[in-house]
Amino acid sequence: MINLLILLLMSGKNFFVCRYEKMGWNYEGVKPKQGIRINSMNAKRDDDVTKRLQSLGIKLEKIPFLQNGYWIRRSEFSVGATSEYLLGLYSIQKAAAQIPATLFTKLSDKFVLDACAAPGGKTVQLANLMQNMGVIVALDIKRRRLIALSNHLERCRVENTIVYQMDARKASGLRMKFDRILLDVPCSGNFVIDEGWFKKRTLEDVERNAKLQREILMEAAKVLKDDGEIVYATCSLEPEENELNIDWAIKALNLKVKKINCYGEKGLTNISGMQLDNSIEFCRRIWPGQTQGFFICKLVKRACTR
Repeated sequence: MINLLILLLMSGKNFFVCRYEKMGWNYEGVKPKQGIRINSMNAKRDDDVTKRLQSLGIKLEKIPFLQNGYWIRRSEFSVGATSEYLLGLYSIQKAAAQIPATLFTKLSDKFVLDACAAPGGKTVQLANLMQNMGVIVALDIKRRRLIALSNHLERCRVENTIVYQMDARKASGLRMKFDRILLDVPCSGNFVIDEGWFKKRTLEDVERNAKLQREILMEAAKVLKDDGEIVYATCSLEPEENELNIDWAIKALNLKVKKINCYGEKGLTNISGMQLDNSIEFCRRIWPGQTQGFFICKLVKRACTR
């Protein structure tokens, strides 16, 4: 990965590389680690699981900005091949991906929509945070992805989730309103999770994904209760899919950005000379480092005025 980036920089900078630099980030220290999350509804204490894994020769490091997250420092075998994993005591989940579900308030007994749920890491995390109470409606558009999602839920003993094969852009067809909505939307990804990313991605790809994300956001706003919350997340570094989409949502969907307290830098409020809503600084942009790139934002409906 690092060699690829060095070659790019030496042979003439890629458009995306130049743009990242203008946004104030460079590639030094990009060494992402594999992460796991202890499933608290199946394990009474983290120590019960970490000691078992350490006895197998797996070296762990606590992720400082997560309650139940650990980095795998060393393992001579796949951490998805242990009896502890098969028993649902932990999930394999990147550090940044463990943040969005934790940003909701008062999840207990709520009606929650996980609009783009497969393969299910965040769905299981939501069930953990809800202590298997309330209701989660988990959607995904592809049947094969739903099989992986269902298997994940069964392995982790999730009991409060209903799974539907449905395009998130048609969620109003459920004829339900939700207290909380997680939008881990389809996105362009980033070079950390795809070594060939720079060679195959174009700005047209990014713009197409941004359009899809706006359509999902629009539908989510329709099915959100008046006092509800949306957490929007991508593993993309591109402003079209992140800050620019949120700026659009503020203006077009009567949504308001809420301040969040989590790992990451402030969202960008100026993109190539374009001034965005100042509240977008409350979003969090996570540049690749020990974890992958990520963007997170919490949204609520604005109070109606008469």
